[in-house]
Amino acid sequence: MSSADPHAGRDVPWLILPTYNEAENIEAIVAAAGRALGAANDNAYKILIVDDGSTDGTGEIAERLSAEREQVEVLHRTQKNGIGPAYLAGFRYALDHGAGYAMEMDSDFSHDPADLARLLAAVRSGADLALGSRYVPGGGVVDWGLLRRFISEGGSTYARWVLGVRVRDLTGGFKCFKRDVLEAIHFDSVRSQGYAFQVELTYRAVRAGFKVVEVPIVFKDRELGQSKMSWRIAAEAMWLVPRLRFGRQPPAAPLRAATQSEAHAAPAEPHTSPRG
Repeated sequence: MSSADPHAGRDVPWLILPTYNEAENIEAIVAAAGRALGAANDNAYKILIVDDGSTDGTGEIAERLSAEREQVEVLHRTQKNGIGPAYLAGFRYALDHGAGYAMEMDSDFSHDPADLARLLAAVRSGADLALGSRYVPGGGVVDWGLLRRFISEGGSTYARWVLGVRVRDLTGGFKCFKRDVLEAIHFDSVRSQGYAFQVELTYRAVRAGFKVVEVPIVFKDRELGQSKMSWRIAAEAMWLVPRLRFGRQPPAAPLRAATQSEAHAAPAEPHTSPRG
């Protein structure tokens, strides 16, 4: 990346959007996220679409968006092996290209793109990791039945109890990391592939002594496309959590650089979770 690139520098947020068959959502989510990040950071931002070989044309739409918008880049992966590896590939690519902050968000409007500015503001105000939290005062969910609420809240409570941390929404996937947090995590030893990945990265950040702040958000169910959640993914989280707490912990290590073959082309009263 050239030093003349207006998006270079350690103050630039990169939003990582993992996709698999999100043709109905990807163009609209990129536009909405771009508006939020552009307003929050004087149009200095990047959106990295990480597509896992979508069969519905998502990758082709992403390529068109990249050609139309200088802030959009695409990382194509040929294997669909979980949201965790997709995020790790995206994080590596973003850090290799000078990201100051790495953000993650669902690509289906379950997370409100307008809240990206609040997460970024929380990190710039002193947090190392800002989490969009459904389970702190001011947060919540809409369009969920009782069973899904029970599974989600129960999963977060279970993980919080086993891991001994105070973060209330450990399973959420709406986050903003300072660069330093991701550089301190040994990515090659991350065990989870599904949504347990969200628990694992937050837990590692807490164990490393980083300041975690929960920013209240309202989560809603997707309107278009199909959910990627399954019982297998939920089961992975159940057995992985005790291993995170009681297993051998890896040391911090620098990130492995993304290979060339992988790469193409302030909240009101946030809740702070100290080290667990």
